[in-house]
Amino acid sequence: MKVCLATYQSVLLLKGGPRTQILQTKKCLEQLGVQVSLFESWKDFSKESVDLVHLFGANIGTYHLARELYKIGVPIVVTPIFFTRHGSGSIRCTAWMNNVLKNFVGGIWTDYALVQEICRWSKAVLPNTRRESDLLAKGLAIDPSNITVVPNGVEDRFYHADPALFQRTYGIKDFVLNVGHIGPNRKNVLRLIEALSRINVPSVIIGRIEDNTYGRQCISLAARNPRLLVLDSLPNDSDLLASAYAACDVFVLPSLYETPGIAALEAALAGAKIVLTKYGGTEEYFGSEAEYVEPSSIELIHHGIVTALNKPKSDALRQRVRNTYLWSKVAGQYRTVYERIVR
Repeated sequence: MKVCLATYQSVLLLKGGPRTQILQTKKCLEQLGVQVSLFESWKDFSKESVDLVHLFGANIGTYHLARELYKIGVPIVVTPIFFTRHGSGSIRCTAWMNNVLKNFVGGIWTDYALVQEICRWSKAVLPNTRRESDLLAKGLAIDPSNITVVPNGVEDRFYHADPALFQRTYGIKDFVLNVGHIGPNRKNVLRLIEALSRINVPSVIIGRIEDNTYGRQCISLAARNPRLLVLDSLPNDSDLLASAYAACDVFVLPSLYETPGIAALEAALAGAKIVLTKYGGTEEYFGSEAEYVEPSSIELIHHGIVTALNKPKSDALRQRVRNTYLWSKVAGQYRTVYERIVR
């Protein structure tokens, strides 16, 4: 079986979860005997060269690629990476209005309409959570029989992470850790920094720092907290990143929403206690073994971190993640979907 993985062009510049998701999917599919290629924009492509294309991300960055693949008859599978805190009713209404308007006025598109069309072109739609599946089915009227929930994954190497490297390098341990991007509003880092300023425990934020107004506000506020260390992004395959997960006491990801946050899975597998947003289907992954916070409230983020700090570590979540969410298991679920489509 020959499968091509594709996504938006800026994925290597942005780094983050989708990049990790695609590269780990490729590696594990190959271990299962699937021939995997990555889509290259400047390389000739023929529909005979692959059995299907797996598209990661249903958005404006992937729309035209999906449309052209559909036109030439290449089977598409899509992992939408779609979430919103708007209800199914408002999504459905917006998508309907867009579809009505575009019949009269060309060039009018909403994010919802783009997601809807890409999913309808696809042979299978593979959301990361049941919550995302509900939004697609009830909000965008995607056929539920065409939807299969396939979770995000994590590398087993984080289970074996050694805290000593980070402790030697920076001289701290048992700290509060956040890993993500510093700049996008969705990551909610400004409120997190404010909450951390009220906690008398060392803390570390590791993330790509964006040169925008929000990012500069974050760095300015962080500089006032002598207990807070901010590090520019570390590669996902970095031993130092894995060591940071193992060395921390609590990992916190108070984003406006996550689906569910690959960094949180990595930290959980390394043994950290977890605090994260209650939006995005996170409870489907972490169950009762995490603290969930309302991301719009600094007080509630603070409360969630303090609650976690006062709890003893448990191995239950670590084993749950290892037993369920390794990339090798995720790739197996993808292969099952591929085989069904190819047959």
